Amino acid sequence: MKRKVRNSYIVSTVSVALVLFLLGSVGYLMTAALQVARTLQERIAVTVELKNEVTEEQREQIRRQLAASEIVGSVLFVDKAEKAEDAEFRKMFDGEFEELLQENPLLDSFELTLTPEAADSELLEAFIARTEAIRGVDRVAYPALVAERLHATIGKIRLVLLLFGGSLLVVSLILLNNTIRLAIYAKRYLINTMKLVGATKWFIMKPFLANSVTQGLLAGAGASLLFALSVYGLNETVPELASLAEAARIATIVGCMAAGGVVVSGLFTALALNRFVNMQSNKIHLY
Repeated sequence: MKRKVRNSYIVSTVSVALVLFLLGSVGYLMTAALQVARTLQERIAVTVELKNEVTEEQREQIRRQLAASEIVGSVLFVDKAEKAEDAEFRKMFDGEFEELLQENPLLDSFELTLTPEAADSELLEAFIARTEAIRGVDRVAYPALVAERLHATIGKIRLVLLLFGGSLLVVSLILLNNTIRLAIYAKRYLINTMKLVGATKWFIMKPFLANSVTQGLLAGAGASLLFALSVYGLNETVPELASLAEAARIATIVGCMAAGGVVVSGLFTALALNRFVNMQSNKIHLY
């Protein structure tokens, strides 16, 4: 009997650890995917070209107006002389374009990067309209079609990840509940014996709950170690993914694993114990 109880305890601990590891890995992949999506959104640039007669004071005022918007991540000024020196731009001309046009046809501009709030098309269109109306702005260039498709794709990816993660969480919790209930079921005769000798409900539940906390800590520690080794191995195999392995994100996931192991193990143990403690002695063979 002791061997069966010990084996059930080990099996339930390993099961909790594996489920926590699976949830943590999926959570890590989801956050990494969302980070990549956010990076792609921020790389969509808005070019605000200025008129030639704009003074430095007006230019600084325009810069402050642009930076004050909630959908603007950064503002970078690009001088038209710098644009003219760009190698890609000069490839369009066989010789020096100054000889053909007699002057630099380009305009000074601000290059804007956007925040995730720019996914709201109405908010973005309102910002574009306000920017075009600013005195001294010649025109605003923005890849609207590309941005619209990108935002739509990212929205679908988020929905799929949310549904997948939610479904996995529900399935995992159901499996954990059944595993812990089976572990408690293996000790049902011990629980019944304690009831027959007059032990109170709390006296019976206290050692089981203490063991469940220990079990949760062990499972969380095992899952965290396995997760850390997996992330390290992944980064060594695919160095390009090292930028996604932020220490803060990994620490958060590890902390959630440890806390989740204790909470889940303790909660499901309490629910299973309550069932068997309140069960009549002639029905303890029933699950």
